[in-house]
Amino acid sequence: MTNRTAGTRYARALLDVAVKENADLDQVERELASVVDLFSQHTLLSQALLNPVVPVPRKRAAMDALTARGSLLPMVTKLLGLLASRDRLVLLPDLLAAYRDRLLDYRHVVRAEVTTTTPLSAEQVAAIEANLARASGRTVALSTNVDPSIIGGVVTRIGSIVYDGSVTRQLQRMKEKLSWT
Repeated sequence: MTNRTAGTRYARALLDVAVKENADLDQVERELASVVDLFSQHTLLSQALLNPVVPVPRKRAAMDALTARGSLLPMVTKLLGLLASRDRLVLLPDLLAAYRDRLLDYRHVVRAEVTTTTPLSAEQVAAIEANLARASGRTVALSTNVDPSIIGGVVTRIGSIVYDGSVTRQLQRMKEKLSWT
């Protein structure tokens, strides 16, 4: 089982428990993010807790000491203790990413990305967001990018689906059609 798959399973369980206990779902996400940030900022800590040579009881004791110093939600504390006991702290970044994805799905929010050749105005962004929300039936979290290499038009990505209406893609299609004849 890959780290991503295992992280997704833990994230699913965490979200289920958080929803069942009416916990602040955003706080759970913030606390997980703070632990992941702690590991990335303190390389010696992450090396010690992620090293397979370090005995699991020491990792568990270190994680218990860390969670005791912070005021984390009990479910996050239990999860971190469980991961330390199973020597699975390496899953934290994948778990956090999967939790964020599951949280968006739980809230019926879909991520969308729009790429254009020039920056969009606030009105254009709002109109695109509204149209994508209507088309997908979900709330849309839209991010915009500028890429002059597409020459013109718009490239929209909703989840894993890409709608490429760029001039570059149209020229590519024309080239493919002309080269077959």
